[in-house]
Amino acid sequence: MNQTKQKPFSLPHILLLILLLLVIGAIIWLFAGQKKGNPAYESTSLVMGTYMQQTIYGSGGEEAAAAASQAVANLENRISWRKEDSDIAKLNANAGKDWITVDDSTLSMLEQCLDVAEQSNGAYDPTILPLSSLWDFGGENQHLPDRDEVERFASYVDYQILRIDMEQKEASLKNSLYALDLGGAGKGAACDAAVQSYGQSGVSCAIVAVGGSVGVYGQKPDRTDWRVAIRNPFQNLEEQQNASMGTLDIHSGFVSTSGLYEKYFEQDGKLYHHILDPGTGYPVDNDLVSVTVVCDSGALSDMLSTACFVLGWEGSQELLTHYNAGAVFIYKNKDVAVTENLKDRLTITAGDYALLSKTDKDSSVDKS
Repeated sequence: MNQTKQKPFSLPHILLLILLLLVIGAIIWLFAGQKKGNPAYESTSLVMGTYMQQTIYGSGGEEAAAAASQAVANLENRISWRKEDSDIAKLNANAGKDWITVDDSTLSMLEQCLDVAEQSNGAYDPTILPLSSLWDFGGENQHLPDRDEVERFASYVDYQILRIDMEQKEASLKNSLYALDLGGAGKGAACDAAVQSYGQSGVSCAIVAVGGSVGVYGQKPDRTDWRVAIRNPFQNLEEQQNASMGTLDIHSGFVSTSGLYEKYFEQDGKLYHHILDPGTGYPVDNDLVSVTVVCDSGALSDMLSTACFVLGWEGSQELLTHYNAGAVFIYKNKDVAVTENLKDRLTITAGDYALLSKTDKDSSVDKS
């Protein structure tokens, strides 16, 4: 009986078999991963006097969250006027005196602050500290100041006093008694720092929230848009149950909200909130309760949300177009106005809010 002698596997055959097994294994891993879902690492910490919440996908989530938290802490140490050795504290201490050498990142942020101040005609002003300190919203001495005090302190708010020299890496406040407060950009800048840190950590995607600002990194595991909730601005004021009034779907970028519910007090039946009009020295009173801005920079979205709150709907349109940003304006009567570039991304989930039509917005929405 003849037997056919089998040839041993050659090296190419073995390599082909290994490759086939690897492909099959990858397919099994992919489907198993989709079925199980991509696990995420979640972290909550305290930064800049508020909560920093992170959700990170991919390996090394815990290390990436720690690195992002450290990046934000480093930022705070550079830009907080409350930190004695920060760049901003040194600039304030030397107002009317010397130029100060500052960190490159601080200088870039100051340049961005100046640009927004100029484009908004001072609706956002980084030299707001004399006024914000006078009112002391959220502090131990928050109160309604005398009118003459407000007028006097408002005279020391003028972004044109801030000077920067990018070549020499220096900055200064031209006159004494002026002082910087970057709180109107800080939470958004913290999201910038976190998102930049994620890129260095090598995680697949992440979302971070610091106070009223949110930043996203990468594409979600399920390939859908990131869904960012817009806070119900009446939640604190009226003790309503709905934590959000709606959601925004975004591919990438940053979202910041400025609302009168953040810090406020009541006196003689009137509510005073922390969003001050640099021109008058008093809280803005234009029937708005919150403004949410979406753009490609965290610090910019934060500054624009403040500026747009001061300017109102009509006054904000040119500013938003200049920075290619979108915005959602919510009024005290729960009317909602949204820019055209966000209209298909906004979903109102609370039943007592009404979306204004383009005709409504053009004719009557600006109540400032």
